[in-house]
Amino acid sequence: MVEPPPDPAPSYPRIAVVTGADRGIGKATALALARDGFDVGFTWHDDEAGAADTARRIGELGRAGAATWLDTTELPSCAPAIASLATQLGGLGAFVNNVGVGLNTSVLDTTLQDWTRILDTNLNGAFLCLQEAARLMVAGGAGGRIMAVTSVHAHQPKYGYGAYCASKAALDGLVKVLALELAEHHITVNAVAPGEIATHLPRDETRHAHDIPRPGIPLGHAGLATEVADVIAFLASPAAGYVTGASWEVDGGMSQMGAQASSLLPDDGWRSAAPG
Repeated sequence: MVEPPPDPAPSYPRIAVVTGADRGIGKATALALARDGFDVGFTWHDDEAGAADTARRIGELGRAGAATWLDTTELPSCAPAIASLATQLGGLGAFVNNVGVGLNTSVLDTTLQDWTRILDTNLNGAFLCLQEAARLMVAGGAGGRIMAVTSVHAHQPKYGYGAYCASKAALDGLVKVLALELAEHHITVNAVAPGEIATHLPRDETRHAHDIPRPGIPLGHAGLATEVADVIAFLASPAAGYVTGASWEVDGGMSQMGAQASSLLPDDGWRSAAPG
């Protein structure tokens, strides 16, 4: 068998920008990318001490870092924040849109103010950040990797999550269109859709997240932020060069159960075949 010629796609810079990396999935992602050899710029919003810790740990991994505060509901500030971080680090090869907030309110009770806040944070701000990252990569001419953190609820509705589901479903659609439009520039675009991730356990919870039973999730437990980050890091790597326009569910099998069942089943009875 004749060996195929080397891939002619240019090599993208080992420079990444991650939004919302002061805690949770964003923090774990920034550190995973630094571990894998990226210099990492990131935005933060709530936790200044957490942002400082992220920056310190990027440095301990031997990589350059940069950070800036960003509220993605302040739409005019989104693109300049991404451009500033890329400029400070000398380019952009990978971008991760991670920022997102939830709202547990029925559609009938959702106010326009809350609807707008969710859509601005999860979709409109994301659009501006993704657009700027894409423009920077196209201008750089060396290709790149773009990832957006969505949710299993981009694909499955959940009672009381109208605004959240709408924002994540729309973001998933945007990812797919970007994958088509940016392919000619050697830029891949993918979504990562987490299920229940143990990023906000109570302070008095001493058990590892994998030791807290979740009967409605096939793997039996919630996931860790690092388990989502490792999938994002793979998609940012050369090994994922032929993957674009996909949505990677990191949910322990939750999406196979349905959004309602996975969170509400009280025991493991579903694991046995029903009579007849």
